[in-house]
Amino acid sequence: MPVSVELRTLNRAVEDLRTAVTPPRGKYGDVPTVMRLRNDLERLELDVPDVCSLPPTGLGGTPIEMHQLTDEPYDAAMWAEDADHEGLGGYRGTAR
Repeated sequence: MPVSVELRTLNRAVEDLRTAVTPPRGKYGDVPTVMRLRNDLERLELDVPDVCSLPPTGLGGTPIEMHQLTDEPYDAAMWAEDADHEGLGGYRGTAR
């Protein structure tokens, strides 16, 4: 399977980050800040192959389904007397 431009760019960015993280380790040693950077780099290196195995259309390979909303008013029965009127002072129903 050919590697896409995006994945080549991702691999190049991880390689550049690896090159950038090496000098601080030589200068400051294994202090916690440098160790966190190295840990983050290791996690990225583990995640890149996972990205390569993702389907191109997203999780499950299914497109996102869009729903059109109308301008019709809502059914008043949805807002029964025991509904919570958020933003209007809290609960005002009789069923508590």
